[in-house]
Amino acid sequence: MTGPKLNEATRVAGVSSGFRASARFARLSPSKVRVVLNLVRGMDVRSADNLLRLTDRDSAHIVRKLLASAVANATNNFAQNADELYIKACYADGGPTLKRFRPRAKGSSAAIFKRTSHVTIVVDKLNEAALAVREAQSESRGGAQAAQRRSRVEASRARAQKSKDATTEAEVSEDAENEKATEN
Repeated sequence: MTGPKLNEATRVAGVSSGFRASARFARLSPSKVRVVLNLVRGMDVRSADNLLRLTDRDSAHIVRKLLASAVANATNNFAQNADELYIKACYADGGPTLKRFRPRAKGSSAAIFKRTSHVTIVVDKLNEAALAVREAQSESRGGAQAAQRRSRVEASRARAQKSKDATTEAEVSEDAENEKATEN
């Protein structure tokens, strides 16, 4: 494997390993949470939130709340810009298992294991190169289109204002004519 395996910490003195949030004792199996975490690992925060909103799994709700908490930690405690953050690491470790039993045939019982998990998300600021690439992509996708749409909307509003002004002028002149006619 090339490069260090990134789980959570950078392990270099003076270097931030990111801003984290964790949910402990979540009543979901770690294997079910890992499916959702694998979807969003490495994504920027905005894209990950959109994906989690549309993901139809119970663990997506918990992961989305946890992602919002990690972003809030970064913005409120460390004055980071939320648009520049990405998911640096995310993992789900097993928590304590609740052991329950169910009666079975002939007086026996079957064990039911209700698993819990400790979910952690680490967000960090994108480096300058990644930010430049993302800006270029957003401009190529919609930057020029947004400017064109903005100019079309402004032109449409100007035409609507002209027609509104013309109708009010016509109404004013019509009212003036009606007043002259009633005076005579």
